[in-house]
Parts: sequence; C-alpha cells; structure tokens
Amino acid sequence: MPTTLSMPQLGETVTEGTVLRWMKQVGDSIARDEAIVEISTDKVDTEVPSPVAGVVSEILVGEGETIEVGTAMVMIATPDEGVPAGPPAEVDASEAKEEDSRRPAPVAPTAATSTMPDRPGPRKFLSPVVRRLAREHDIDPSVIDGTGRDGRVTRNDVLAYIESMKAGREPAPAPVPAAPAAPMDEPAKLSRLRVRIADNMVASLRTAAHVWTSMEVDYEQVERVRQAHRESFRHQEGFSLTYLPFIARATMDALRAYPVVNSSFDQQGRTATFHQDVNLGIAVDLDQDGLMVVTIQKADDYSVRALARKVRDLAVRARSGRVGPDDISASTFTITNPGPYGSFMSAPIINVPNVAILSTDGIAKRPKVITTPDGADAIAIRHLGYLGLSWDHRAFDGATAVLFLRRIKENLETWDWEQQLT
Repeated sequence: MPTTLSMPQLGETVTEGTVLRWMKQVGDSIARDEAIVEISTDKVDTEVPSPVAGVVSEILVGEGETIEVGTAMVMIATPDEGVPAGPPAEVDASEAKEEDSRRPAPVAPTAATSTMPDRPGPRKFLSPVVRRLAREHDIDPSVIDGTGRDGRVTRNDVLAYIESMKAGREPAPAPVPAAPAAPMDEPAKLSRLRVRIADNMVASLRTAAHVWTSMEVDYEQVERVRQAHRESFRHQEGFSLTYLPFIARATMDALRAYPVVNSSFDQQGRTATFHQDVNLGIAVDLDQDGLMVVTIQKADDYSVRALARKVRDLAVRARSGRVGPDDISASTFTITNPGPYGSFMSAPIINVPNVAILSTDGIAKRPKVITTPDGADAIAIRHLGYLGLSWDHRAFDGATAVLFLRRIKENLETWDWEQQLT
C-alpha cells in the first residue's frame, strides 16, 4: 500500500498550513528524508521531508491550498509498487490548437510579486531577504552556488559572493536591472509573512489585557565587563558581545522568582499553566522584511556566553531562512531588542500565549545622582537604559510586574558579571 504523507503539526499552536510548492511531481522518485513540499504556517515557511523512499504516485493538494493539520497531501508508492499508468491521451492537432488558444497569455511579473528578473540558468527558490539583497548589489542569484537545503541560495551565500567580488576572486556578473518600484499611492500585495504578523498582532491585542511598565537600569557593572572582554570575546566567538545575553541571563533568574510571568493563561478554560522550563523567545528583525520570534529551549540552563552563541546562531539562521519549526515554537516568555537601533522606550505587543514580553531599549551615557562612600550626593556619568514590560493583566497584577522588573534591575546592577561570563 502507498504511504500517505499528511499535513504535519508544525508547532503546538499551528492548526493549518498552506502548500507553497511541490518539489516533486507524480512519477518522480524520492529518497527518505528528501524535501517533497514546502508548507507555510502562521509561524514559519518550512520544507517537509518524505517519510519513505519511493515514487510519488498521487498529489492530493494543489499549490496555494490551505489545509488543516492531519489532512492527506500526497501518496508515495514504494519502488516495487510503481505508479499507476493512466491511458495515453489521444489529442489530434485541432484539439491541441484549441487547447492552446484557451490558455491565458503569460503575464509579466510586477514589482509587487518580488521576483528577480529572468536570467539564464536553472530556477532557484529564493527567500524575500535573498531577493532584496541580490537586487541591492546587482547580482544574478543563478550564478551563486547555494549551500542551503537542495542547493537553495541563502543570505550568507550572497554575502560571501559579494565579499569574493570585492576581493577580485571572481568576476562580477552583468548588472541586473533593478525591479521598478511599486507606484506610490497604489496598493501592493502583502507578503505571507507580513499578513501573518498582522493577524498575530491583532489577535494578541484582541486577546490579552495589555499593560506596560518600565524601569531605569544602571548598566555600569555590565559595561565594565563588556569592555574588559570585548576583544577576546570577538576573537574567540567571531561576533560582538552585546548587552542582550546579560539581560537574558538576569531575566531567567527573575522568571524563576516570579513563575506566573512564565505562564500561559486560558480564559475560556479558566486555567493557568505554569511552565517548568523557560523557553525564551527572541524577536529577530529579518532585515526589515518582517519579524520572527526564535526560541531558545530551556534557556535557564544557559550561561551568558552560551546565550550569546545561541542568540547569534538563531538570528543568522532566521535571516537566511534556515530555521525549522522547533526553532520558533513553544516560547514561554519573549524578549524584543530594539535598543541597538537607538530606541528610548518601547511598549511591545505580547507574543500570545505568553503573558509578558520584555523590551530592551537603548543604553547610553547619562548623568545620574549617586551616593558617595561618605554619604554625600554626587553627579556621575553612567550607562543607563530602560527596560519595558508589556504584560497581560488577566494573568497577574501591577505589583508582580514591578517586582519582576526590579529583580532584573537588581541582577544587572549587582551581580558579579565577570564570574558569570567566564
């Protein structure tokens, strides 16, 4: 009997998905674990592998169709079963001509479709990030060897190609004409990711009772350790040591102290679920093409250095389209980090079913009143910033929100970060 591949559960809250692209057609051979279809959900676009080796015998769902989890998508026959052969079509020349006349004329792509101009060479599936990066540098993606799954060109592949051109190691391709910009004041089709973000944000505002609380933090202790280890950290890890892993580590302790902030709230079921693990969601900007929340599973087990590595890894893979369902699901608390862009205070929307989200805003040198050892007041220049917490008033109240933020603040200002980092 042929094996049936059904729409998988791509995340605990995912109930349906849209078939974007079939990578195999009826009659094609396929190996076990080879990608057969690309699925889009409200969380991520991902490729689904074949559970068996065999031959595609029947495709049950067309591209563009949205189906529920568990719906049969394709039948795969084992090699000895083969594919049922249908009777050959007998079409005379007049019928063929009539059929051709009924086919719609091909339509040239517009700017709203976000496609690359036609070029010689094999067609490669490209993410919006890769397409935009290639356009900005006048690069034809078909000349780049992809290192992603099934030879897909990733963002890192394009960046590496740009560097090779700068170094003169490879001749630059002929300039690719820039896609015409969409006319102003005319509607342009939204990307699937933009639609998903819009739906999720509206649903969150409609569901959670949003309240925002903020607190000023003195990062001087953290800054001294960052400066002391900046060069060695970059040399060892290959990237900069930012404030984010320190804030994340301090937050893990606060979530253990106030477990209700690491919970999920079900008003209809009249239940609250207190999570044993802290699965930390980190909001990642996809080069202004959208936003994705990646998840560090059991983040409370990580050190500062390990958190820095994991955040970096997930962010790079998210921007190059190489995250899977496990990388973006089951978060219990979320941090968004607009600080590097220079934000002052932010009130983010909660990543439901989380009951809170922490915003780490810009850190800068500012004057602060301090108490000297002899008890006098003085003005000092400190690295100051604000933490903002959007929280669900259905799950807990203002006192808990303030105490939670104060715990993070005290951790950041008083912990021995030198020991935490090494």
